[in-house]
Amino acid sequence: MLNIKTKADLVQYCLDNQVEFLDFHYCGWDGRLKTLNFVIRDQEHLLNILEAGERVDGSSLFPFVQAGKSDLYVVPRYRTAFRDPFAQVPTVGVLCSFFNRDGEPFESSPEYVLAKASEAFTEKTGLQMQTMGELEYYVIAEDDGMFPIDDQKGYHESAPFTKFADFRVEAVRLITQAGGMVKYAHSEVGNFRQDGKIFEQNEIEFLPVDIRDAADQLVLAKWIMRQLAWDYGLTITFAPKITAGKAGSGMHVHCKFTRDGKSVMVRDGDITDEVRRAIAGYMDAGTSLTAFGNPHPLAFMRLVPNQEAPTSLCWSHSNRSALVRVPLGWTKKVDMAALCNPGEPPVDKDFSDKATFEWRASDGTANVYLLMAALCCAARHGFGMPDALEVARRTYVDLGVNIHAAGNEALRESLEQLPASCQEAAAALDADRLIYTTGGVFPDDMIDYLIKTLKSFGPEDSVVENNLHIA
Repeated sequence: MLNIKTKADLVQYCLDNQVEFLDFHYCGWDGRLKTLNFVIRDQEHLLNILEAGERVDGSSLFPFVQAGKSDLYVVPRYRTAFRDPFAQVPTVGVLCSFFNRDGEPFESSPEYVLAKASEAFTEKTGLQMQTMGELEYYVIAEDDGMFPIDDQKGYHESAPFTKFADFRVEAVRLITQAGGMVKYAHSEVGNFRQDGKIFEQNEIEFLPVDIRDAADQLVLAKWIMRQLAWDYGLTITFAPKITAGKAGSGMHVHCKFTRDGKSVMVRDGDITDEVRRAIAGYMDAGTSLTAFGNPHPLAFMRLVPNQEAPTSLCWSHSNRSALVRVPLGWTKKVDMAALCNPGEPPVDKDFSDKATFEWRASDGTANVYLLMAALCCAARHGFGMPDALEVARRTYVDLGVNIHAAGNEALRESLEQLPASCQEAAAALDADRLIYTTGGVFPDDMIDYLIKTLKSFGPEDSVVENNLHIA
């Protein structure tokens, strides 16, 4: 991590470290990191790049932009600078924002949409929204037959039973060097063998940070992991489903609210009404949120019963079959560390600021900026619902209940269901449009294009074997 705060910091780092290249990075409609390379001739040239930015063809990055109005500027955000770990010569990368011909932020840039969503949420609630993502992915390689793991039993397994721990650890190291706030990493449930290959699922989870930074680090992490896999000669995929009957990969998002830097998630050992209002917003907008979090037919092959993926609009404490889960949150003031370490003096410390709630439907097909913006809009919507607390009460499911188990048919039928296809997600988005466009957060033309895209998918797009790299 370079700890760059200003333009002067970045210039000085480049001079002190004989940096030869500066790379601009930015995301288009597909959510993948794009790159523009600059060779640094001298300090004056570097300053010119950093201060003026550069022109790009917006119509090639955003399909709803007309070719006649396609010129956009990309301008670097200095504090996002990082040392490129893959470059052959000293290279610094920096994330950029888009601006139009008048020097105004480009309304339909995913990164700017997220910035608008965050500002609108704070204006409505007086709170700041933090998020963190869970990146689940599969590594695929030739199977050597050594130390096999039972099918679908890979959760938190250790080497040598898990085969790609070294890759995972190196990915975490490089992501952290690039500024990513990683919480932990581990192997996941999905593990199977097929046609002489091993398919091993892993996860990297981040810490809660400002929602805009959370999106930046997820996009950068995926870019790093793909490049690292290429160097290792491995195949990785963030696709939500790679074969039927095996664990799919989600990209769950944990949410946290703060006021003046302090968590407002827990009060007197229970979640606060602020959390319940936001969850109510997620329940009310749950069907349309899939348009942003699951924008590909493969996503709906993951959202099926008995796969630890949600299908119903409900929430619960610790229940992984719910759409929103409130995980264990250190709400009981018990010093567990002292209990399991005899002789260690108890510490009277409040850990409840670690509490979050988790949106569980989304996956790696999402444009991360648009997903985070949509979740922010849905939370803001919950704070504006006069019946939010009643909606939260009505959609709560007891933590011990598996809604997919036999005997719970009546419960399932009482709950609204998530869309089962991109077409249904498109219809839900059209119906909920105002949740996202109010306050000018999402432009109407962007919503229209997303609806059009979701409606355009055909049966051939859901063939698993042809879509390993879709995410």
